Order: sequence, then C-alpha cells, then structure tokens
Amino acid sequence: MQKCRAANSILGSRAFVPAPRVQSQLQRRSLQDVAITRTGKPILKVPGGRSSLGGHTATVFGATGFLGRYIVHRLASQGCTVVVPYREEMAKRHLKPTGDLGRVNFMEYDLRNTQSIEESVRHSDVVYNLVGRQYPTKNFSYTDVHVDGIERIVEATAKYDIDRYIHVSSYNADKNSPSEYFATKGWGEEVARSIYPETTIVRPAPVFGFEDNLLHKLARVTSLFTANHMQERFWPVHAIDVGTALEHMLHDDSTAGQTFELYGPKNYSMAEIAELVDREIIKRRRHINVPKTLLKPFAYYMNKLLWWNVGSADEIEREFIDQKIDPTAKTFKDLGIEPAELENLTFHYLKGYRSASYYDLPPATEQERAEEKKYLHVLDTQ
Repeated sequence: MQKCRAANSILGSRAFVPAPRVQSQLQRRSLQDVAITRTGKPILKVPGGRSSLGGHTATVFGATGFLGRYIVHRLASQGCTVVVPYREEMAKRHLKPTGDLGRVNFMEYDLRNTQSIEESVRHSDVVYNLVGRQYPTKNFSYTDVHVDGIERIVEATAKYDIDRYIHVSSYNADKNSPSEYFATKGWGEEVARSIYPETTIVRPAPVFGFEDNLLHKLARVTSLFTANHMQERFWPVHAIDVGTALEHMLHDDSTAGQTFELYGPKNYSMAEIAELVDREIIKRRRHINVPKTLLKPFAYYMNKLLWWNVGSADEIEREFIDQKIDPTAKTFKDLGIEPAELENLTFHYLKGYRSASYYDLPPATEQERAEEKKYLHVLDTQ
C-alpha cells in the first residue's frame, strides 16, 4: 500500500489526466448536429451506422414488396427509424433484421382506411410510397391501388405537413397509355403533384435482383408463352442502385419537386435477356409465341379464375410497349451514382437455376470470384 501511494505521489496528477476522454467526447459530439428540415422540423443528424440513434423517421408504404426491402435496409442501416405499414403478417418478417432493435416498426393498415394511413405517417418526416400492383385482383383494381390509394396517402402526408414525399411510379407512366397499368401510374403522378406539389417522382425501369420478376421469371420453366416474340426493349436497372438512389433523395432537399428516370446503362430486348439467362443457367428455356388476340383474353380469364398470379391481359399489352425516357427528367448521374450492368450480375442471381452440367465446367477465374464478392444480398451484411 505504501509503495502504491509513493508511486502515485511521484506521478502526481499526470497519471489521471482526463483530457483524452474529454477530447474523444468532444469529437464524438461534433459528429452529431441538429438540422432544420424544409418544414421547420428539427432532425438530429448522425454519422450513420446500424446502431445510430437519431436521424430521420421514414414511413415506407409497399415495403413488403420486392423493391421495399432494399430501401428499408438502406434507411435502417443508417440509423433512421422506419415505419412499415403492412397488410399480411407473414409478408413483413424478413424486414425486421434489416435494422437494429427498435429501428424497424410495423403498423397494420388498409389502403382503403384513411385513419390507418394517417396513423402510419403522423410521426414521420419523410414518406416513401412504393405501393403498386402488376396485375389486378378481385379486391383491388389498378385504379384502386395507383390512384385512389395514392390519393389517401398523399392527403395524409399533406395533412401532417410531412417534410418530404417520395413517390415511386413506373417507367412509361402516361395517362394516355394503352396499358391500364401505365395509364393509372401516370394518373397517380398527377394526383400526387396536385395535392403535394413538392412530390419527388421516381420512375424506375424494370428492376432485377433477388426475388425479381425479370431474371427469375425467364429462368423458370413456367415462362412459356409470349405475344410479341419478346421484342419489347428497355434499360433494366439493379435493385440495389434504386434503393441507394431513394436513400440519397432523402438527404438532398434539391430533389424535392423533381422527376427522376432511373434506368440501367444498356438497352436490351426481352429476347436478348432470355439468351443471357439461358447461357448462365446452361439450359434452354422454350418461349412459344401466341398471337395477341388469343393470349390476351386467355390471360384475362385465367387471372379472374385462379387465385395465384399467372399473368394478366394488361401484362400482355405491355409486351408491345418499349420503354421511353423523359429527356427532361433527372437520372442516376444527378445523384452521383453509376448504375450496374445486367450482364455482369446474371451469375450472382441465377446460379440457383444452373444445370448439373455446370459442375463439369472449369473452376471460376480470379476475376469472376472478385466480381461475385462485390455484391451482397441486403441481409448478408447483418
């Protein structure tokens, strides 16, 4: 004990200098700041990270769909609090681990129930609307989802003076389109802008990724019939790139009131993509062309009679419409994002469909292995 006291007396106060701790606290505090949003709401800005406390509170409608998981992951992993309105209990479970404890919160809602929509947005400072339906059902038509539902969501956003509203529409959205899907998407854009003029409209091209309706559809044996010899042309876009762009828009107030066309770097026909898929899975999928006058009514009645998705008449109509890009709209370039090329990612998404003959091929090169490591599923990093 006497030796310890002697050592302390020799070292003096230098042994217990609290300066490094104080300095680290000051450095940590300097990474946080209070920002005032466009509507005057204070937001605690944080450096980001899965366990960050602070940041935006975002409501993401349609988060249980294909694209929704990518934006929820981007927001929750940056420390934002995410509210996920849902309809089906089993459809939301995969979103829980995309963020830290308490970052992802679920609220049951009905697209026809205004009160449930208002409860979902009242505490948020940004609302994402990804609600959409590729085919009509017995409960919801295209107009019910893309027009009437959007109107309720935007009215609730305006009622509670939400700082930002980001509306995910579709490529070729046009009120005068022969496709009812594209027409109602264009109508929904007009409704959103008329109620909330600062709406940010996002028009993604056909999206590919995990659980997509493009590569996986072509790889399955059930993708058999086509009506236009698979000649429709578009610029497929990577789901991760779209999710990144949606997250960037939250932090950039200059995107308010703007329209974005998000599309990939290369134009393909559906037949060209089918060739890429066949080459990757080392199989040959058959695609039988049926005249539109026969396939369209067949798809219409099958959609009415069956309770699972087998396509619809409007999807047949869309096979005859090429993607058109609005030259006045902004793109990935305005967000500082370089979109990925479809041809470089087919292996990553289609290896589960590969033929057994794949195992007779030579081992992957170093370049192929390095390319595979660049892209991860949104849940792989958790």
